[in-house]
Amino acid sequence: MIINSATLNGIKTSFNVIFNKAFTEAPSQYKAIAMDVPSTAAENTYAWLGMTTKFREWVGDRVIQNLETHGYTIRNKKFENTVGVSEDDIEDDNLGVYTPLIQNLGYDAKVHPDELVFGLLEKGTNNKCYDGQYFFDTDHPVGKEKTSVSNFYTGSKPAWYLIDASRPVKPIVFQKRKDYHFQAITDSKSEIVFKEGKYLYGVDARVNAGYALWQMAACSKEELTQANFTKVYQNMCALKADNGKALAIKPTILLVSPTNFIKANELITSDRLANGESNPIKNLVKVVMCPFLSD
Repeated sequence: MIINSATLNGIKTSFNVIFNKAFTEAPSQYKAIAMDVPSTAAENTYAWLGMTTKFREWVGDRVIQNLETHGYTIRNKKFENTVGVSEDDIEDDNLGVYTPLIQNLGYDAKVHPDELVFGLLEKGTNNKCYDGQYFFDTDHPVGKEKTSVSNFYTGSKPAWYLIDASRPVKPIVFQKRKDYHFQAITDSKSEIVFKEGKYLYGVDARVNAGYALWQMAACSKEELTQANFTKVYQNMCALKADNGKALAIKPTILLVSPTNFIKANELITSDRLANGESNPIKNLVKVVMCPFLSD
């Protein structure tokens, strides 16, 4: 194959089609627990975290319900994934061997938000959120009296999570400054081609993940049993805002690692308990297994 601009542009177009197809077909789960937020700068500050909204009868002047503002900032990070195609392989028309690599670029780009979001969720016992506490903690300060409220249940078992994903505001933010974009170096006079005899094809993005509202999620490292599930579920439902009003949290997802999936699925979908009684939590939530959660 003669290497010229037309040939190189044709290869780029072909690889782009392969990338887009693989990207479209790859699975992704992060939107189950995270909200997409566009970014137009190097970082976004989420001062509204911790604010509350609730309708009231309009008597007199409007009441601004924001009791406290915070300065939680998420800085965008740059990510890339690049492969090199040998000049010799182009000359020898041996490009078919690169198809799996380009497909994997598409797959990697699609699941990268999953890795960031679920990885961040898993680190919630050690990373702080907007109120200065760890995202999963036993003493989040709530209300004027700063009453300690927990969304973390300590133990030694594989972690499982209850999530309220029914609202526009999710527990995790996925911030996107620049979307995943396929591009290539196709100039035969470029330095990389001259030095290494390679044409580069890759993907880059400017994104990051951060914590939103801890009230929308709880983590337990206790045994996944009906009693422990019920305790966490009821405690989430009882959460109140800083103004003392019910947040009306209702968990919709039981998120587990592969180790806990069979147990979780049986717990939530079984008609009856081991003692023969009806299962009171049957189909109360949706079980979601995430392969990016460790055991």
